[in-house]
Amino acid sequence: MPSFKEPDLYSFQERIRVAIIFVSVCFLLLVVRLIWLQIINHNKYSTLAENNRIAIVPVPANRGLLIDRNGIVIGRNYTALTLEINAASVQGSVDQLIDQLAEIVQISPRDRRNFKRLYEDSRGLGTFPLRSILTEAEMARFMANRYRFPGVEVSARNYRDYPYNELASHLIGYIGRVSPKDKERMLAEIENNKPNAEGNDPYLLQSSFLPGIQYIGKIGIEQSYESVLRGIPGYDQVEITAGGKAIRTLSSVASIPGKNVVLSIDFKLQVLVEELYGKYRGAFVAIEPATGDVLAFVSKPNFNPNDFVEGIDPTTWKELNESKEKPLYNRPLKGIYPPGSTYKPFMALAALETKKRTPDQSISDPGFFVFGNHTFRDDKKGGHGTVNMEKSIVESCDTYYYTLARDMGVNMMHDFMKPLGFGQITGIDLQGESKGVLPSTEWKKVTFKKPEQQKWYEGETISLGIGQGYNAFTILQLAHGLANMINNGIVMRPHIVKAIEDPFTRQKELTVPKESYRIDLQAENIEEIKKAMVEVNRSGTSALAFKGLGFAVGGKTGTAQVFSLNSKEYNAASTPEFLRDHALYIAFAPADNPKIALAMVVENVGFGAQYAAPIARKALEYYIEGKWPKEIPEWKRVP
Repeated sequence: MPSFKEPDLYSFQERIRVAIIFVSVCFLLLVVRLIWLQIINHNKYSTLAENNRIAIVPVPANRGLLIDRNGIVIGRNYTALTLEINAASVQGSVDQLIDQLAEIVQISPRDRRNFKRLYEDSRGLGTFPLRSILTEAEMARFMANRYRFPGVEVSARNYRDYPYNELASHLIGYIGRVSPKDKERMLAEIENNKPNAEGNDPYLLQSSFLPGIQYIGKIGIEQSYESVLRGIPGYDQVEITAGGKAIRTLSSVASIPGKNVVLSIDFKLQVLVEELYGKYRGAFVAIEPATGDVLAFVSKPNFNPNDFVEGIDPTTWKELNESKEKPLYNRPLKGIYPPGSTYKPFMALAALETKKRTPDQSISDPGFFVFGNHTFRDDKKGGHGTVNMEKSIVESCDTYYYTLARDMGVNMMHDFMKPLGFGQITGIDLQGESKGVLPSTEWKKVTFKKPEQQKWYEGETISLGIGQGYNAFTILQLAHGLANMINNGIVMRPHIVKAIEDPFTRQKELTVPKESYRIDLQAENIEEIKKAMVEVNRSGTSALAFKGLGFAVGGKTGTAQVFSLNSKEYNAASTPEFLRDHALYIAFAPADNPKIALAMVVENVGFGAQYAAPIARKALEYYIEGKWPKEIPEWKRVP
């Protein structure tokens, strides 16, 4: 028999020990891995395992309503049947699937483009609508052929609707489908625990919150109050088969509807002004001085926000975007205009407050004002004769304000006008507001690059007195400045939304509950300006437009040059349309206790007294006395 030598036995035992150590290490690694999986990362892998059989189905929240100050709903929701495709369940070509569905229900080229864009943006993950608002006949045909289309379902979806179409479109804005950037921002909200996420599973929030918000406000009030209007989506935990078919609902978290937004807008007044503008371009803002409520906010021409909800078609977008009329441009918010002679009442108030003039102090107007080598001409050849402050406003005497501007200087004018809101962001609850230009010597140094351009020349001061030169303000600022003046210097931030309303309790929370600040103005000086502005409509430049009105209105006409004439004679007939003068007008009523202050511009039409004042008269007559103009058909009225 063979025998083992001592070295061979030792070698065998060594191999046994190595094997034991190796097995022990492997076993220890298995134990460590088991602890890692079953204890340390239990929650993570438990959730992943559950997700193999549980789907999170988002439940979108109802969007809040948009309601005017009198209860008229101008932004609402409706439910409609929608044909949807689950991208993950598509077998084969998506285009082929859509072609097959088009044999059963009508699918337009726009429907195809919108679906493909959503499908490509999401990289084929998620469920997307192909065709909205199915008819009963289409619904029946699809259900009869449903077995042929796995992953295609019919769902009831909420849609946004603007029942008055283009009316008030610039202040309402519109909603549109959530973009990748929107998703990134909302994901940041989840991570920062903003959307009432406290105590909830972050995975469920991310899985339900993001897919549960398919539309988001893009411009206007829909954008500014997005977080208030959209609500918080809920979700259902649904048990599914390996093929993705739902078996039963395991649990549910209800969605929380968005809050209603009560606008300060008087929608009937808004409709009337838009109709009175007709085909003219321009902007109109009316404010309640005591509260800052914006009563009307008109930008003409406008657009239909319903065109944007499901994605605007290229033809309509091109027409809107390339039109010379600029229907997408929010004129009251973004457009800046020389105020023209509507600036004169504010200049007169500045003269009284700075003691540069007294009401009875007069000048002799020859019809021009000479400064250095330049002659500044008055609008009336031969001049207005002897002119005091009231007459300067009533007859709109340019020469009076040329001399006043020279005596005040640009910086004194700047310092007085700034608290009134000229050349400043008003803080209205719409995004994208223009600041305008309220010139000063410092402004010029900052604005221009070349040293010779940075110097302020005294001749540049003269035209500022009549609202020309570098002066450029929004119509919103002009209305805001007038409201601040006739409200005795009490400044209320202008706002489109008056209150936020709880949809369950109907309790309302004011958006601007108190004043912003006060301007130290003398009451007797304000009364002096108001008295002169009332006389403008009795015997002055706009007397014809306000003849026979049953209540007193303070106002001031204005005509603003679009380009410099360089001392040439202006001829409207030979001037291209878009270079013709703008017609402006400001007003307040009733004169003894103002409830409304307005500012407006009608672009490229000429004199304010001829084109702007008549629109203002009809708007004020409706708002104060409830009289609807006969020339506007009854069907135009809002119920």
